[in-house]
Amino acid sequence: MGLFTKDIKNMDDLFVHTLRDIYYAENQIVKALPDMIEQAGDPALRQGFESHLAETKGQVRRLDEVFRLLGKEPSGVDCPAIDGIIDETEDVTGEVDDPRVLDAALIAAAQAVEHYEITRYGTLIAWAKQLGRSDCAALFQQNLDEEKATDKKLTTLAESNINRKAA
Repeated sequence: MGLFTKDIKNMDDLFVHTLRDIYYAENQIVKALPDMIEQAGDPALRQGFESHLAETKGQVRRLDEVFRLLGKEPSGVDCPAIDGIIDETEDVTGEVDDPRVLDAALIAAAQAVEHYEITRYGTLIAWAKQLGRSDCAALFQQNLDEEKATDKKLTTLAESNINRKAA
């Protein structure tokens, strides 16, 4: 089975499919973050993950609003990309003994997630604008801004402290 189904006949269908993809992804992230919080040894990293969990729940609420604006029931479609990133995170973190190295691995995994989300939201914003849905684009933009800010925070944590301790 391919990524796209025969049900995608036009740009509106592709838009909704991609919305469902990121909806699934965000909900998987909500499920995965508590484990990452528990594994994080660095207090600032743990706090960052806790904040991002609350933020991600807000992002899901914005996506619920997009579905409402479109007159669609909120639902996700399987997203092999996010499933793969989460599976890889579990594999790698399960092999790390040193808690300082584990924190570095958790940051790398979290940034892989952020970068995936950044690409999806960028695409959805462009498509929403093209389809005359500036209302949806504005909600996606809020999520995108948060994802970019989280990515920057993770980079700062890694470069200022965690990577040095792990090395």
